[in-house]
Amino acid sequence: MMNTQDLGGLLDTLCPMFLLVDEKGHIRQAGSTLQKLRPDVPLVGTDFLDVFELIRPRTVTTIPALMSMAGAKLHLKFHDEPRTALKGLVAPLPGGEGAVINLSFGISILDAVRDYALTSADFSGTDLAIELLYLVEAKSAAMEASRSLNLRLQGAMLAAEEQAYTDTLTGLKNRRAMDHMLGHLISSNSSFALMHLDLDFFKSVNDRLGHAAGDFVLQQAARIMVEETRGDDTVARVGGDEFVIIFKGLTREEILTSVADRLILRLNEPMVFQQQTCYVSASIGTAVSTQFGAPNAEELLHAADLALYQAKRDGRSCHRLYSRLSKAQP
Repeated sequence: MMNTQDLGGLLDTLCPMFLLVDEKGHIRQAGSTLQKLRPDVPLVGTDFLDVFELIRPRTVTTIPALMSMAGAKLHLKFHDEPRTALKGLVAPLPGGEGAVINLSFGISILDAVRDYALTSADFSGTDLAIELLYLVEAKSAAMEASRSLNLRLQGAMLAAEEQAYTDTLTGLKNRRAMDHMLGHLISSNSSFALMHLDLDFFKSVNDRLGHAAGDFVLQQAARIMVEETRGDDTVARVGGDEFVIIFKGLTREEILTSVADRLILRLNEPMVFQQQTCYVSASIGTAVSTQFGAPNAEELLHAADLALYQAKRDGRSCHRLYSRLSKAQP
């Protein structure tokens, strides 16, 4: 005859969520996985009905009634938290010495695996729960791989979009970005100012010191323009030494003149490249959207160009407003 200890070992191998209870309902042995669900509360020695609440069948309220339910399915929960739902099957022992109650999680297995950090080692090797766990793990891995791929694709798309709107030499926006911003502001009826800046004597820097020096000057000029404008202003390089600055919501001529004066002052300062001094200055023309009834991008750019050309004619290194030119015209 198999003794109780041997029976418990066999049951733990075949169904590690078993309970061996005596005829009075005292738990004599508990499967390793079942005990893992309550690691701080030894199940052996406690009463079955003190640990578990029977949900169905509702008619079973005593241990004798439970022992009489050979092969019947039970629905139960732990009395304490977490109140994990369980299913059970009662198998009475010969001679009325008690019963083996085999428990499982049923459809609650995923919650149980999460709540108790269970692994495949906590289930019988033939338990279909293992197959489900593998499927869940495979699905999780596939979803994580898909999420990672999507993030990389989104990152690549954002990088490509950013590159498409960025001047690679200076890090400023390019003409495409400027056109996009102008279209947005005009379509939304926003007020703004458009400043066209051209570096004077830039060609002589290239001719005298080479393109590396010219690139350095462009990068320094870009830095100065970013430092002298607001975070939501758009600074774009639209040509070799030509820049456009869009001031969203700014139309006050005195403020625009002040910004232009600061830019001219700083860009007039010598720039040293590899112990060689580079001299440039800036001519600036500005147009304001509110000067036009229904402005379009071409009209505004042309107005800023006219103001810029006037600054060039007036000796360079100065700023002209298109509004002043308009008032001066007969």
